[in-house]
Amino acid sequence: MALKISALFSCIFLIFLVLLVSCNAKKTERTNSKKSPPFDFIKHLEGCHKGEKIKGIQELKKYLEKYGYLDYHHSRNKTHENDDEFDDLLESAIKTYQFNYHINATGILDSETASKMMTPRCGVADIINGTTRMRVGGMKNQYSHGGGRSSIHTVSHYSFFPENPRWPSSSTHLTYQFSRSTPAEAKEPVSRALEKWASATHFKFSLAQNIQNADLVIGFHRRNHGDGAPFDGRGGILAHAFAPTDGRFHYDADESWSVGAIPGQHDLETVALHEIGHLLGLGHSSVEDAIMYARISAGVTKNLHADDIQGIKALYNV
Repeated sequence: MALKISALFSCIFLIFLVLLVSCNAKKTERTNSKKSPPFDFIKHLEGCHKGEKIKGIQELKKYLEKYGYLDYHHSRNKTHENDDEFDDLLESAIKTYQFNYHINATGILDSETASKMMTPRCGVADIINGTTRMRVGGMKNQYSHGGGRSSIHTVSHYSFFPENPRWPSSSTHLTYQFSRSTPAEAKEPVSRALEKWASATHFKFSLAQNIQNADLVIGFHRRNHGDGAPFDGRGGILAHAFAPTDGRFHYDADESWSVGAIPGQHDLETVALHEIGHLLGLGHSSVEDAIMYARISAGVTKNLHADDIQGIKALYNV
């Protein structure tokens, strides 16, 4: 009799634990869903300009540094690197950002600039490592921010990664595979995106027999996932990919994904087209209709643009 009572209490206790864990999980999920999108802090700073000191400006500096527009480390003046002072370097960085995105370059965080900054985007920087070489209409220009070698850089049309990394001439047939984290519904959109790049370039793509031998590996990840470029939750970075010949392409699993244009969700194929461009060696484009434009709103689909095709042909001299 005592054993039966003991077993009954053990069973009740286990049920209680399961319910407690379930409730906590749901509570955490509700809390996470209520979190503001990662770029929402910019809304609070709208209208700020040089000379002001507003809480959150330091976060804006980190944002612009992350995407390549601000570099205190190579500047002669690091006085305001870790504070909320809107200094000369921040004004210069905002002007460069505005110029890149075809906004009136005032250096003021106006509503148009703030809105552009808050749009979900690719995690790859627009300007990489502070100093980068980008091809602009057949000409190379060098950019260095914060007292470097050159004074101004115009980002226009397609661009490349520093040193123009590309796949060797012997690697025009690339294989791809999906990691276990990839939802089944994402595989066909990625395959379609690869076929679109194949039809516009000298590359061919085929599914690898296993992930170990694949040139390109596609997966879904959350937050810090071990590649040095953590995701930030829903509404910020959508995905990222690495330059040749790394081959890694990661979606942010916290985003809301769709097949096709659905309001409030991001199209898997459109984002894949963009990230495959990075895998092949393209940087970001300042042409808004180009697939290599860094930003994409929810509910929007895009395709390859003449600027993307010109860029890949220029990179590979074909």
